[in-house]
Amino acid sequence: MTEGYEVTYEWRGTFDNTALNALHAEGFGHPAEDTDWRTQVERHSLGWVCAWADGALVGFVNVAWDGGVHVFVLDTVVARRLRSRGVGAELIATAAREARAAHCEWLHVDFEEHLRPFYFEACGFRPTDAGLIGL
Repeated sequence: MTEGYEVTYEWRGTFDNTALNALHAEGFGHPAEDTDWRTQVERHSLGWVCAWADGALVGFVNVAWDGGVHVFVLDTVVARRLRSRGVGAELIATAAREARAAHCEWLHVDFEEHLRPFYFEACGFRPTDAGLIGL
């Protein structure tokens, strides 16, 4: 229970594109788009985790993969009203458990500087060297 909200988590849960587009817009501060998330995750992801409260989609993380032992956390988002209450950390924990169960060996994430405490402290990622080319 998260302060007045019972939150449930579902691996590869069924979600509505409109609801995920609205959550994504709220979480990342842009206008709602018309992305076909369902097709995208089914085509490119090991799985995804949906968080639900009172029948509404309140959290989501995509677990993209290389088809082998590496998976990548993308698009971690939690509804504003439930932030800083452990929902995001549980999304990541569920993603890690399911990836481990699928015999993946590495869970990767990249993020903006202000999210370091979340990913390193709340989720247990460790710093590593990485590279990036802006395209």
